[in-house]
Amino acid sequence: MGISIGEIRPGIAIVHNGELYTVVNCEHAKLGRGSAFCRAKLKNLRTGQAVQATLRDSDKIEDAFIEKRSLQYLYHQGEIYHFMDTETYEDLVMSHQQIEDKSMWLKDNLELEGLFYQNELIDLELPPSLEFEIAETEPGFRGNTVKTGTKPAKLSTGLVVQVPLFIEPGDKIRVDTRTQSYISRV
Repeated sequence: MGISIGEIRPGIAIVHNGELYTVVNCEHAKLGRGSAFCRAKLKNLRTGQAVQATLRDSDKIEDAFIEKRSLQYLYHQGEIYHFMDTETYEDLVMSHQQIEDKSMWLKDNLELEGLFYQNELIDLELPPSLEFEIAETEPGFRGNTVKTGTKPAKLSTGLVVQVPLFIEPGDKIRVDTRTQSYISRV
């Protein structure tokens, strides 16, 4: 089903030129002469590539229905990551290339959302925050407080985040997955 450019807004999924995109941001314009158009930044949901596009009503733009299903991360074998649909117990796989930016957040038995288009797993949606154990960091010293600064800490998955100086190896912390920043000690 086709949609008009007036219905395009950030966050929706569309099919444009046969490719599946999500709208990152858009700017609608109507000049004195000619028809209205929309300048949009689109992210390809299959490849992750971002493109700029000028969309007009004459373009064939279709609304794409993206279904969310609950998944559980099981394990990875080389470049292949295995997930289980928590309702059907179906084994689903994704390559490292598809989830490259999310692979450092994956830990055993993690519950997350899978985005499906026409029954095909195309992307993952992480929870807003996750708990991790600190694997490596410089030791804290007596007198360090929250306001004196931060130091890098390596998490159990290999991701490095900035933490307050009082955090020690072995501590459990909560990290914001959207900004990769420290939230609190658990």
